Formats: sequence, C-alpha cells, structure tokens
Amino acid sequence: MGQEIDRTRFEPEDYIRFGACLAEETALLAEQEHSGQLSDECCQIGFEVEAWLVDRYLLPAPRNVEFLAALDSPLVVPELSRFNVELNGTPQPLRGQPFARLEAELTSTWRHCLDSAHDLGCALVLVGILPTVREQDLNMANMSPLKRYRALNEQILQLRGGRPLHVDIHGDEHLHTRHGDVMLEAATTSFQVHLQVPAVQAARYYNASLIASAPVLAASVNSPFLFEHSLWAETRIPLFEQAVASHAADARPHEGRVNFGNGYLADGVATLFEENRARFPVLLPMVTPAKPGTFSHLRLHNGTIWRWNRPLIGFNRDGRTHIRIEHRVLPAGPSILDMIANAAFYTGLAEGLAHRTPAPELDIDFDTARENFYRAARLGLDAGIRWPGTAAVDACSLILEKLLPLARAGLLRLGIDVTEIERTLGVIEARVRSRQTGAAWQRAWVIAHGRDFRLLTATYLENQRSGAPVHEWLM
Repeated sequence: MGQEIDRTRFEPEDYIRFGACLAEETALLAEQEHSGQLSDECCQIGFEVEAWLVDRYLLPAPRNVEFLAALDSPLVVPELSRFNVELNGTPQPLRGQPFARLEAELTSTWRHCLDSAHDLGCALVLVGILPTVREQDLNMANMSPLKRYRALNEQILQLRGGRPLHVDIHGDEHLHTRHGDVMLEAATTSFQVHLQVPAVQAARYYNASLIASAPVLAASVNSPFLFEHSLWAETRIPLFEQAVASHAADARPHEGRVNFGNGYLADGVATLFEENRARFPVLLPMVTPAKPGTFSHLRLHNGTIWRWNRPLIGFNRDGRTHIRIEHRVLPAGPSILDMIANAAFYTGLAEGLAHRTPAPELDIDFDTARENFYRAARLGLDAGIRWPGTAAVDACSLILEKLLPLARAGLLRLGIDVTEIERTLGVIEARVRSRQTGAAWQRAWVIAHGRDFRLLTATYLENQRSGAPVHEWLM
C-alpha cells in the first residue's frame, strides 16, 4: 500500500483488465518459483515503524504534511492519518551487528523527527495505540491527502454496501462502537519487521513466523487501551481486523482481509498469492503498462490484504525477484531498544524454527498456532501457550526455558555477533522475568494513579525519551 495511485473512481472494465494482469503475474510468480528463478540470497532485515504526532495536550495532532515537509527525509513517509507517520530502516545483511546498525539509524532518524516536531509545537510517540486517542479524532478530515487512502475507504464501504464498520472487543472491559469509515485503522500503529529469505526456504520461514508469532507478541504487547477502555494486552489485533472488514463475516478471525491465515504452506509462497487472487476482491484496480515481471498488479493487490505474517515480493540489485516475510504482529514502542530487541527475538526464533528437524509445523498444528496467537494478543505474558511436549504452558516459562535458547542458536547460525545477541535477547529476558511489557506497565500505571490518560501518556513519553527499555521504567 506504499504505492500511490492517480484516481479514486473505477469503471467495470478497470476490474476486468486488472484481473487479467493479476492472473498473469500470479501464474508467472508460480512458474518462477517452481523453476528456481527466484533469489536464494540470504538474508537481510529491515523494518517500518509508525509513530503518532501529538500536540501539547498529548492529543493527536493532524499535521504530518507540515511535519514531513520540514523533515524532508526519504526514510519518513505519510501514513493513513494526518497524525501518523512511518519511519523506515535501510535493509541490513543478517550478519555481524545488523541490529546495532538498525538501532543507530533509527535513533538518528528519530532525533531528527523529534526536532522537526518540536519546531511545530508537537511531539512524537511510539506506542501501539495512543491512550489519548478519541473516536472523534478518527474522521475523514484527518485522513492523509493521498488518493490511495480515499480509494481504499470508498472500496471497503462499497463492498459493505455502505454499512458502517462495527468494533466489538471483549477484554477486561467491553467496547462496542460503529464507525462510518476505515479511519479506525489509524489507531493501530505497528513495528513491522521485514525478513528477506531464500526463496527455496520461504515456506519454512513463513510457517516458522506463524508459530513464532504468539510468543513474540506475548513478550511485546503494548496496546491495552482504546477510547479509555481496558481491552486486550494487544488491542491492535482485534481493532485492525475489524477496522477494514469488507464484509460482516470479516469480523471473524481468518475470514477477513486482516487475518492470521488459513493454514501452513506445504510448497512455496506462490500459493498465498493465488489465494489472494481467488479469495479477495480487488480494491484498487490501477492498471499500469509495466511488464509482468515487475509484478506491479500482484504487489498492489497484496498491499490490500494484511496478513499478520505477509509475504512480499521485491527485487535485488541484480534484478532478481526475492521473497520477504513481513512480520506485522509487533506494536510500536515502548522504546527503540525494545523494538530492536523484539526484532532480534523474532528473527532468531524464526531462523531456529525454520531449520528444526522435524519441521515444527509437524508438531504444532495450524489451529493451535492460531489459537496461541490470539491468546497471546488477549493476555500477553499471562497467556498459556500450547507447545510440543507440553500442555498449555505459561508464556514466561516457555520463552525463558525453550525459546530464548532457540533464538540464540538461530542468531548464531546467521553469524550474528555474540555481543549483539546477548544485548538484544538480554532485553527480552529481563522484560519477561520482570513481566513488565509495555501493556503491563500502562495497566499498572492506571492502577497506581487512576484513569488520567493524558498523564499516563505524558509519563510514558518521558520514559520513552529516556531510552531505557520498558522493564526498567518506573511509575
């Protein structure tokens, strides 16, 4: 969805022409994968992270147009709402100290962002859901002025027959609301890790990413509040699934355009792109003159289907097509170091699981992996996770006893420096031992100080600016 389009209204023939191009490119990808033409280069890591612009009252500040003009950085781009921006990291080879390089670049970019925001009388916050966001902030006037966003909104509502979107989340409390557009999605800000993998092993990495999602998310939850309701530990998950539901059935997990998936991959990732073509109506039928090998229509369609682990098509410098796994489960924040540690934990765990013999997907059936994921989203480190050789086991015990050693082994296998491994996974270990995730810290703060969500956000922001990981944050 990073591609801009040149119009927002489409004719029936646009869908026919786009569908023909999509079918051709989907078949071409399957052919290239089957014949071994896709890149087997290994491995690189990059990321996207979304942030909130807030005013002096710590409410969303819809000023990203001014902010981006002042910042003038190719690494920072608009997001769906005028009060969100997206920061990108330059992809790094997974060897030596990639996480230190990513952290240094993000820290530098973030400092420039803070300076530009300060000049506008604003601040920036990295958090899964801003505690002070109000439903009235999520309106079409606050949508970023890009045609792709307005077209997406119109197409989703058209598929729904004009019916409003329903949000119905049962957590510590219950939130039920209706919304007339897709701007609810703007309340969900993420840290998305991109893992480029050898195409011949992409199915194994994809399956490993599905299995890893529950424990990685359990250790990283940071979105407990929405509209002053205490809901899931990672409320982003049900909110995003319901915020762009194109049909009433989409409110069910695995049915909608935001989903965990329908099963493991037995062969290659081309299967998922064929599923995209067959199952999901085209939202943005922008036909281009590009050659089929650029996969422009396939990539645009894939950008409107938000699997929590999403395969992406890209290109190496030599022009060969590569496969990336976009791990979308992680929230933004609490600190830059926390996010980098989360990326290291996911990468090491995916690497370890992808090379286990026998394959872990033979021991953990898909339904179990999916149930683990939603349980982790609801309960964070309090979740019971089903793992081979055990009944449901406490997430903390599983991570400390089994998964951190597996992640360490995975990072060593990639050639990551030992000091880098100990620093990043040490953050995860300390967070899990203390049981103080971002969500746990926010909830504990409210218990200690009351439901003053502006003061909560102010204290959160002060801690974030210290650079300390969340397990060291005080109330």
